[in-house]
Amino acid sequence: MFVLATATAQAQAQDTSRVVLRAATVLDGRGGVQHNVDILVLGSRIARVAPRGALPVGARLVDLGNRTVLPGLIDAHTHPVWYFNRQNRLHTATDGDTPVQSTLAAAANVYATLWAGFTTIQSVGSRSDADLRDWIATQGLPGPRMLTSLDPLTDRSGGPDSLRALVRQRKSQGADVIKLFASASIREGGQQTMTDSQLVAACGEAKAVGLRTLVHAHSAAAVRAATLAGCTEIEHGIFVTRDELTLMAARGTYFDPQCALVFRNYLDNRARYEGIGNYNDSGFAAMERALPLAAADIRMALATPGLKVVYGTDAVAGADGRNAEDLICRVQQAGETPMHAIIAATSLNAEALGLGDRIGAIAPGLEADIIAVDGAPLQDITALRRVSFVMKGGRVVRDDGAVR
Repeated sequence: MFVLATATAQAQAQDTSRVVLRAATVLDGRGGVQHNVDILVLGSRIARVAPRGALPVGARLVDLGNRTVLPGLIDAHTHPVWYFNRQNRLHTATDGDTPVQSTLAAAANVYATLWAGFTTIQSVGSRSDADLRDWIATQGLPGPRMLTSLDPLTDRSGGPDSLRALVRQRKSQGADVIKLFASASIREGGQQTMTDSQLVAACGEAKAVGLRTLVHAHSAAAVRAATLAGCTEIEHGIFVTRDELTLMAARGTYFDPQCALVFRNYLDNRARYEGIGNYNDSGFAAMERALPLAAADIRMALATPGLKVVYGTDAVAGADGRNAEDLICRVQQAGETPMHAIIAATSLNAEALGLGDRIGAIAPGLEADIIAVDGAPLQDITALRRVSFVMKGGRVVRDDGAVR
């Protein structure tokens, strides 16, 4: 780890005021493919994408060889403050870890995520996310650009008036988005918990103050209620039907289903979770049952005309740095084309986050969030596991060189 950290520090120290990335193949994040191009980066932004030519005066060349170049990936649903403590168990508020230890664990998680090629994440959510977000943005902490909901709202947060007040409070506290729990956990059956009127109040107030809303909803009823309430994006939807998917498409609601990573991560790390809260025999059995449903849901969602299916993993403790696994699952298990999956994790996610004019594509004027992978992801989606170059905001944070 020391070698990796040292290499990253050296890369960050390099002058990146004028850099040319020489690329054999570029997937621009919007469905376009270009070959043999130079990407000129001035400061933090992409200035030009053009056929290979002479270097501009004073530019430093970074030749990416035969690697495939893409925009930095975006994960719209993460939990970087979740971690396994030194007893190899899920961290809880009563396990004795200090705030400093928890902060160090979160820093390690965001570092692993950035190293894996995810240059933007949305954490939903925890109050401690605000400091993590701000230290990444202003204090040099290595990590993805980060948006957060801070603490989520639930059916126990109060009636409509209380929820409206809490939405305004979250905005004043610096939240980028409002997270709502409209249904129970998948481990508890996923039934609707927030009332229709609660959802209308919270999502309506968020829209009024200029914030998006992300809604945890598993049951068909919860998905339908959140969509009719005008909420921005539905998370999970494991028990969704074609009717709810069609309604979301008609309403312009984004849908963020998970394919396998979150369920498989829980099951693979069962000993680290078991006995904490609803991580019990029935809860793990529910997640086993969810695995085939998840891929089928995504297949059905992809076949729904006009539905905007974005990309979020729900990465919890044990999953940070493996955020690309659901892209692989979506292609291999749900039948999504590699290009469509990559667009979901780049330009479509950027649009859903309200950042389409800043990130999500390799195009002039956008932030220079650029990665390279060894291999050809359009032919072999598992190439997204082999990230070997990461630039975030014009700064090189990883360059291993291509694997030979």
